[in-house]
Amino acid sequence: MENNSILTLNISQEGVALVQLHRPEARNALNLELRQKLSETFQQLSQDSTVRAIVITGGEKVFAAGADIKDFTTATTSQMYLRHTEQYWQSITDCPKPIIAAVNGYALGGGCELAMHADIIIAGESAQFGQPEVKLGLMPGAGGTQRLLRAIGKYQTMLWVLTGKLVKAAEAERMGLVSEVVADENTIAHAIKIAQTIASFSPIAVQQIKEVTNLGQDQSLQGALALERKAFQILFDTKDQKEGVNAFFEKRPAQYIGE
Repeated sequence: MENNSILTLNISQEGVALVQLHRPEARNALNLELRQKLSETFQQLSQDSTVRAIVITGGEKVFAAGADIKDFTTATTSQMYLRHTEQYWQSITDCPKPIIAAVNGYALGGGCELAMHADIIIAGESAQFGQPEVKLGLMPGAGGTQRLLRAIGKYQTMLWVLTGKLVKAAEAERMGLVSEVVADENTIAHAIKIAQTIASFSPIAVQQIKEVTNLGQDQSLQGALALERKAFQILFDTKDQKEGVNAFFEKRPAQYIGE
């Protein structure tokens, strides 16, 4: 277990990493220090062969209420440019392990963008999502327009980003942004259960599924199908694939080793 004042990391024996934001005094607002720590943590998890799935959460009350607005009061264009915060987000984007966001309370602005960096979003019933940057004379700057566009389409995205409206979990699920809605008290436990299920499978197959799905969404259908087909074929050269098939016929749990 790794702990510090703004983020905690726990890795279970099943290979599930639980990353929890911890800035309760600021509703987990993503200041520069927290973004840097998130980047370092995801780089570490990407390289850790014992980690097979990742759950990220802000805890029981709030996921992340956005960027730290105090950072914006005096910042200039050049200062914002020179921070190169896109590098911090990129380590999450590049993480090959499946990421599950467990969202309770607010996921706004940068918090909503952080949730959208996950592969699966589990939301508590009282969770609320939104990109309210327009209310500050700004706009989303870490994927809020583009990831939302790909998740829920142009017309819902325009409504979100142009009005800054807050969207409840059930509505976000209907739009396709949220994978599942559960009772608030079950959000993190349910996300961990899903992560444990994924962690029990071949990490090679799981990572290929994630990579092909993410790369394919911006390609032509034919190109994406070719990518899927090649990845499918590659998996036949793994020990895990043979173990999975043999375990099926022998009616026993498969023991995947990631080779």
